[in-house]
Amino acid sequence: MPRRDVTEMPFAKLYSLPVAKAEWKGRTQKEVGQVTTWLTGYTAGDISRPEQSTVSYGDFFRNAPFLNPDRTRITGKICGIRMEEIEDPLMREIRYLGKLVDELSKGKAMEQILRTQRSDDE
Repeated sequence: MPRRDVTEMPFAKLYSLPVAKAEWKGRTQKEVGQVTTWLTGYTAGDISRPEQSTVSYGDFFRNAPFLNPDRTRITGKICGIRMEEIEDPLMREIRYLGKLVDELSKGKAMEQILRTQRSDDE
């Protein structure tokens, strides 16, 4: 069976995965929604019923109303790859969400995840 490009897969199918991960670690779907709205500019209502969406995962990011400029402050590794080294812009946007959900699942405070706290060297 050929491998499918994640950007072509249904948003409804894939969005449930980070939600399940967060919930398994004691966080909530609402918190995943909060980081998703922060990242993409969609409203909570836009993403509240992903199972009713027919959009692809790639189009969800391509058509985001407002990509938060502070998303470039998301650094570190996801799946063994440094965020800064991801060349494909669309895949970088997708990985930003993955990284935010990882941080959420690890118990970080929402203020840290949403980059509202600035470090002294910024």
